[in-house]
Amino acid sequence: MALSCSSRKWENDLFLSFSGEDIRNGFLSHFHKELDRKPIHVFKDSDIKRGQSLGLKLKQAIRDSRIAVVIFSRKYASSSWCLNELLEIVKCKKECSQVVIPIFFRLDPTHAIITDVLGELALTQPKDSEDFVGIETHIAEMNILLHFESKEVRMVGICGPSGIGKTTIARVLFNRLSSRFRCNVFIDRAFLLKSMEHYSGANLDDYNMMLHLQGIFLSEILGTRDIKINHLGAVGEMLKNHKVLIFIDDLENQVVLDTLAGHTNWFGCGSRIVVITKHKHLLEAHRIGHIYEVPLPSDPLALQILCQYAFRQNYPHDGFMELVSDPALRACKLPLVLTILGSLLRGRDRKYWMDMLLRFGKVQHGKTEEILQFIYNELDNKNDEAIFRHIAFFNGEKVDNIKSLLADGDLDVNTGIKNLVDKSLIRETCNTVEMHSLIQEMGKEIVRKQSSEPGEREFLVDCKEICDVLKDNTGTENVLGISLDIDETDELHIHESAFKEMRNLRYLKISTATNLEALNLGYFSSLVELPSCVQALNKLEIWNLPSCENLTYLPSKLRLLSWDLYPLKSLPSAFSTQNLVEIDMKYSKLEKLWYGVQPLNSLKKMNLLGSKSLKEIPDLSTATNLEALNLGACSSLVKLPSSVQYLNKLKTLNLPFCENLETLPTSINLQALDCMNLSGCSRLWSFPDISTNITYLDLSQTGIEEVPWWIENVSKLRKLNMRNCKKLEYVSLNVSKFKHLEMVDFSNCGALKVASLNGSPITVAISDDIHSKLPVYVKVSSSIPDDHFPRVELNFLDCFNLDQEALLQQQSVFKWLILSGEEVPSYFTHCTTGTSMTNIPLLQTSLSQPFFRILACAVVDFEPISIDHTSFLIEVQCQFIDGLGTHFGSAYWPMYFSTVPMGSHLVIFNCSLPLNGDYTYLAKRHYDHMDIQFRLTDDYSQIKLKGCGIRLYED
Repeated sequence: MALSCSSRKWENDLFLSFSGEDIRNGFLSHFHKELDRKPIHVFKDSDIKRGQSLGLKLKQAIRDSRIAVVIFSRKYASSSWCLNELLEIVKCKKECSQVVIPIFFRLDPTHAIITDVLGELALTQPKDSEDFVGIETHIAEMNILLHFESKEVRMVGICGPSGIGKTTIARVLFNRLSSRFRCNVFIDRAFLLKSMEHYSGANLDDYNMMLHLQGIFLSEILGTRDIKINHLGAVGEMLKNHKVLIFIDDLENQVVLDTLAGHTNWFGCGSRIVVITKHKHLLEAHRIGHIYEVPLPSDPLALQILCQYAFRQNYPHDGFMELVSDPALRACKLPLVLTILGSLLRGRDRKYWMDMLLRFGKVQHGKTEEILQFIYNELDNKNDEAIFRHIAFFNGEKVDNIKSLLADGDLDVNTGIKNLVDKSLIRETCNTVEMHSLIQEMGKEIVRKQSSEPGEREFLVDCKEICDVLKDNTGTENVLGISLDIDETDELHIHESAFKEMRNLRYLKISTATNLEALNLGYFSSLVELPSCVQALNKLEIWNLPSCENLTYLPSKLRLLSWDLYPLKSLPSAFSTQNLVEIDMKYSKLEKLWYGVQPLNSLKKMNLLGSKSLKEIPDLSTATNLEALNLGACSSLVKLPSSVQYLNKLKTLNLPFCENLETLPTSINLQALDCMNLSGCSRLWSFPDISTNITYLDLSQTGIEEVPWWIENVSKLRKLNMRNCKKLEYVSLNVSKFKHLEMVDFSNCGALKVASLNGSPITVAISDDIHSKLPVYVKVSSSIPDDHFPRVELNFLDCFNLDQEALLQQQSVFKWLILSGEEVPSYFTHCTTGTSMTNIPLLQTSLSQPFFRILACAVVDFEPISIDHTSFLIEVQCQFIDGLGTHFGSAYWPMYFSTVPMGSHLVIFNCSLPLNGDYTYLAKRHYDHMDIQFRLTDDYSQIKLKGCGIRLYED
C-alpha cells in the first residue's frame, strides 16, 4: 500500500524522533510538558511497539506531521529504529516539504555520527540556490581550497566579476558547512548596514565604529545579545578557543576585513574564514593565498542556465533549439544576464523570440552594461520602467516602506514589483527589496542618461552633482528624489531657493556630515545662530552663516523628508505636509516643526532623535496613520500634545532621555501601542496610564515612585525595565497575572522599601552597615508552578538590605536568585570548594515521587577580559545510591543566567530532579545517599566555578 503525501492536511504539528535510552529520563518530560502548554499537537508513540522496522502506522504519522524534530544523542545512530525513522523523515522532507529541525542533546553538531546525516538533510539550504547550474563543481573546488583535513585556521577567497554567482556559491557553501561549526555567521552588506544604522557618524575607519561592529559581530557569532567591548583585541580574546565559520560577502572595504578577521590567530583550530569580493587586490592585501576565481560557465552550462529560466527545465522546448543557439545568446556567459534574459523570454512564442533576437543581435555583447540596458528597454510598460528606477533609488528598503512612499501616485506599485521579480531584475527577501549591484548601477546609468544636466534628472545620488545643484539652484520639476551622503564631501553650499524649482521632489535624504569641513549657508537671508549640530562635525573649519531666519521653501509633494543635522529652527512656513509619509530628521536644530494644525493623514513615521532644541511637538490629531514616533534625547521637550491620545495606529513610542519631560497626556491607552520607552526621563514622577496591549515598557532612570497594582491588567507584557529608578519605593507586581512575562528589572533602585510579588510583600530592612547591602538577582515566585514562567527574570540587583540568612529563608518566594559573595553561606548544609560532593546522606528516602527537590548554590567568579557582562549555564547531575550499590541517575536541565555583571556571585536556585520516565522501577528503591556534580558553561570561558552547596528540603 502506497503512502500518499499529496494531501496537505496535517494531522500532527510535530513528530519527535529520539533515542529513549538517552533522553527519556528528564529532558523528554520537560520538553513534552512545555509543548503541552502550547497549542502544539505532538504525535506520541506510546501505543506502538518499537521493533527493527517501522510499521505502517508510524510511517503515516511521520508523513502526517508538519514538522519533524530530530533529537540527536550519542546512541541515536546505533538504534536501527531511529535510523529508520530518520530515513522516512528525509523522504518526507524531499517529497512533502516537511520542515526538519535538529536538536543536539549533549552532542556537538560536528560529531561524526551526524555530519553525514546533516549533509543529507541540507536542513537550511534554499532550493533555488541549490539549483544554481554548476553548483557542485564550484563546491568541489572550494572544498579543495578549504582543506578540512587540516586543523589550521585557513582563510579562503572567492573572487570574480559582478553577476557571476559569487554570493550564490557562498550561500550554498555556508548552508552546507554551518552545521559543522558551533559558531558560524554570514556577514553581508545588509548585516553591515544594519550594524551602522543607529550609529552616529558611521564611518568604517572610525575607531568607535570598529568597536561597535566587533560587538555586533561577536553577539551574532556567539548567540549572545548586546556584547559591548572596550578594545579591538576582543575578537581574538573571545574566539581564540572557538572553531568558527565566518563568511564575509560583497567585501568593498579593507577595514571590514581587518576589523572582523584581522589575523588567523584570532580563531581556534579548524576555523575557516571565507571572503567574497570582486576586488582581488583586497584578498591579496590581506595575504589570503587560497583564492577561487569563479569562471564563466561553459557553453553547455550557459545554455542550461538560460533554459532553466526560459522553460523551467534544463533544455529547450521542441522547436526552440535553433533559437537558444543563436550566436547573440551564445555570446552571453554571465549567469546574472542569462537569468534575466531567460526570465524575459519565459512563456513567449517563437515570433517574440525571433523579433527579440533580431534586436538583441545589434547589442555589443562584450559590454554587460549594454546588454542590461537592452533588457531594461524590453520591459513591457512605462509603469514597470518607473518602478525599476525607483527601486534602484530605494534598493535595500523594506517592501512596505516602498509601497507607502510610492502610494497615492500614478504608479501601480504591487504589479510593478511583481513583474520585476518575475523578470529576475529584483527579488524580495525577508520583506526587503534587493537589486543586484550590477543592475542597480545600470538603473543609475539610465537616470544619468535622462539629461546631461543633473538638475533635470529624476533621481540624484552623486554627491558632487547634488552639491552643484543645491549651490547653483539648478534643480527642476523633473527631480523626484535626492539622496546625499555628506560624508563624501568636505563642503556644502545650499542656495536659499534651492528647492523652489524642484516642486515635484518627493524623497529627500541627507545623511550625517562627520567629514564636513566647510558649511556655507550664505544664501539663507535669515539664519540667526550656529546650529548646535556642528558640535558633531569634528572637521568643520569654515563656516559662512550670516544673520538670516530659515529656508523659505520645500516642495509640497515630498513624501520622504530625511535630513540628518537639519540646521534650521523650523520647516519653511509655507511647506505643506499633506503628502509626507516619513519624517526622519535626527540630530536637528529644530525648535518647532511648524505652527498650527497640518494635514498629516499620510504620515506613518516620525523620527526626531537627538533634536536637543525641540521644545514642543505640534498638534498630531490629523496623523491618524502614524505608527512610530521617536523623540529620543529631545532634551528640551517638556510635554507631549494631548492629541497623542488619538493616534490609534501608533505601535512604537520612543522618548528616552527627554530629561525635561514632566507630564504625559492623561491617557495614552492606545490599543495598537506595543512598545514604549521612557528611559532617562528623570522628571517623570507618575506611572503612565498605558495600553493594556503593551509588550515592552522601559521606565528606567525615571523619577517614578510607585508601580501601581493595576499594572497586572497589562497581561501581554513581556519586558518591564525600571532599573536605576532612585525614587522608587513601592512595587506591586502580581507575576501570576503575566502569561508572557520574560524579564523585569528593578536593579539599583536604592530607595525600594516594599516589593509585593504575587501578593507576598517583601520588606526591605534598613541597615547602617553598608556591608549588609546584598545585591540580589531574582527569578519568579515559587508559589507559581515550576513550569509557569520558564524564562521570566526579576532583577532586584542592589536593592535589598537583608542579611543572607534572612534572605535565604525567603527562598520559597523565588525560583532563583543571585547574591554577591565569595563562599557558600552556612545556610547550606552540604558544601565544598570544588564542583562535586559525595556520600550525602538521604535518611532512607524513597524516590517514587515525580521530582526530588533541593536548594542549590554555586559560587561563580567572573573576571572579564574584554566585556563587563556575560551569560552562563549551570547543570546539576545526581546519582542516588542504595546500600547494595544500585545507582539511579538524574540531571537538572541546565539553567541559563543572562547579563551577569563582573565579580563573585552566589547563584542560588530551586533544583527539581525528575524521577519519572522509562526507569521508574529504579526510583522505587530506597536510597540512603547521593553524589552530586555541578557543571558550568559560559560564552567566553571567563567564569570560574569556585564552590557549590546544597540544602535538602528535609533539613
